[in-house]
Amino acid sequence: MSTTSSASAHRLYEDISAGLTGTLMVALGVALYTKATLLTGGTAGLALLLQYATQFEFGPLFFAINLPFYALSILRMGWKLTLRTFLAVLLVSYLSQLTPGWIGIDSLNPVYAAIMGGVLMGVGLLVLFRHRTSLGGVNILALYAQERYGIRAGYLQLAIDAVILLSSLFVIEPSKVALSLVGTAVLNLILATNHRPGRYMGVS
Repeated sequence: MSTTSSASAHRLYEDISAGLTGTLMVALGVALYTKATLLTGGTAGLALLLQYATQFEFGPLFFAINLPFYALSILRMGWKLTLRTFLAVLLVSYLSQLTPGWIGIDSLNPVYAAIMGGVLMGVGLLVLFRHRTSLGGVNILALYAQERYGIRAGYLQLAIDAVILLSSLFVIEPSKVALSLVGTAVLNLILATNHRPGRYMGVS
């Protein structure tokens, strides 16, 4: 075993701690977005969109939307990483139900919510990625399509996120959609500048 591999390996308690930290941060970011009626990309964005359109709660929607992707996850990531992803999705779904009861927000500036929510979700995802865990969904589909059909994963994920955000124009105000784009940019900037290939990998 190489020195790099040994140094980058995480112990079980470190993975558990990171899983709780990452999912708590994502759940708090979702709570800010829900309060401000904002969206993000991926399955979380789709769950938020359906929440605003149907009044069903984010947690059950997020959990249900991710279910079909686990078959692809097994093919792309293997059983161990799929199990970690399943548990992370389950935690975010559960914690997102509890978080509004833990904090009380009487007023929330939507610009702050967009930026801070993006920061929280971006850092939360970064923590999960560095412990070989993801929140499933669109990322897995994009990677699978790239390997199977040669479609660039980044382009497909961007296209899906664009469809989600454009669809939201029928549900929320255009100004909220614009702020959602800002928050999504913040989230992806955090991942782009901190999640470097070769140092930590979210999927293998």
